[in-house]
Amino acid sequence: MKIKTNRIESIDILRGLVMVIMALDHVRDFFHYGAFFNDPTNLETTTPFLFFTRFITHYCAPVFVFLAGTSAFLYGTKKTKHELSKFLLTRGLWLIVLELVVNNLLWKFDLTYSRIILQVIWAIGFSMVSLAFLIYLPKKIILTIGLLIVFGHNALDGIVKNGTRFFDIIWYLLHQPNIVPVNNHIDIGIFYPVLPWIGVMILGYCFGQLYTKNFHIPLRKKWLIGLGTGSILLFFILRGINIYGDLVPWSVQDTTTKTILSFFKVSKYPPSLAYILITLGPALLFLYGIETVKNKLTNFLLVFGRVPLFYYFAHILVIHVLAIIGILLFGGNWLDMILTKDAFSSGNLLNYGYSLFIVYLVWVSVILMLYFPCKKYMIYKATNKDKWWLSYL
Repeated sequence: MKIKTNRIESIDILRGLVMVIMALDHVRDFFHYGAFFNDPTNLETTTPFLFFTRFITHYCAPVFVFLAGTSAFLYGTKKTKHELSKFLLTRGLWLIVLELVVNNLLWKFDLTYSRIILQVIWAIGFSMVSLAFLIYLPKKIILTIGLLIVFGHNALDGIVKNGTRFFDIIWYLLHQPNIVPVNNHIDIGIFYPVLPWIGVMILGYCFGQLYTKNFHIPLRKKWLIGLGTGSILLFFILRGINIYGDLVPWSVQDTTTKTILSFFKVSKYPPSLAYILITLGPALLFLYGIETVKNKLTNFLLVFGRVPLFYYFAHILVIHVLAIIGILLFGGNWLDMILTKDAFSSGNLLNYGYSLFIVYLVWVSVILMLYFPCKKYMIYKATNKDKWWLSYL
């Protein structure tokens, strides 16, 4: 079925690609042996293949947030500033609600909400709320703010809070991951401090200028290759100097392989400058290369890229249910997959998990399972543009 749309395919293809890759990380979370207790980037316990499995998924969150800003800019080209601001504010608040209520339930199946985790949907929502007010500023000022945040926020790494006072919590929300107790039964895990993500979304918003209707395509491609190559080069320069740009400097290890892994072990929580450069740089080069490509693979990726929120929640639900089915089939207590805040301290999941081969097998299966539901929903959205509420789903 041929669908007429004004959407920019290269952006949707890139979004679809990172959505597919994102599922690999989440399958690893639920299926890999020791995933509930071990960091896949821990140089003492990881393997190059496991490290790569985690590293490749680093591209998902920054590209997703960046392109959310780009989509906001392109949406605004057809709206007034007030209409765009209202949309960003309401959609951002809606995403925060979805994070708190729906996403936490799907991830943990914990009806008591004993640990409320603030992840990427929260970060996107809060960044949209922030952008709703920033768009009234001149574009050069908006760009300057975005650059200052992305390039300067690592200067704040030395500020460390440990309490639960009001300003401590504000700092956790902005820049320092932490777990904050609400009462004896509930705590909040702030895993995506929002300040750097706001900067990434601002830059994505400014980047949208390159995709306006009358922008010269050869000039856009020059910008893409220039920004992409420049970002990667700057990453290697900053990591080589090893003074600024990441919370944890790299170091020489007892083997060359471990030293290379240390070099590429960049901080995601919050996303460091080095992390942002090495993820967005290749993403921009991908946009350069994919501009005029059209084949079965790009058509496949388009499906996921055009229904990202639907896909996100669907893939978490499917992965979690498959993990429960796996326990039922191969032995274990399925109740261990009800991930309350006490589930990890109980030790019941200590010996749970499967090999990386199984992780990749389940990942491919999840993607194939979700393709047709996502395609059906994509067609529904494209043929029902008069339904305003679809823009929030």
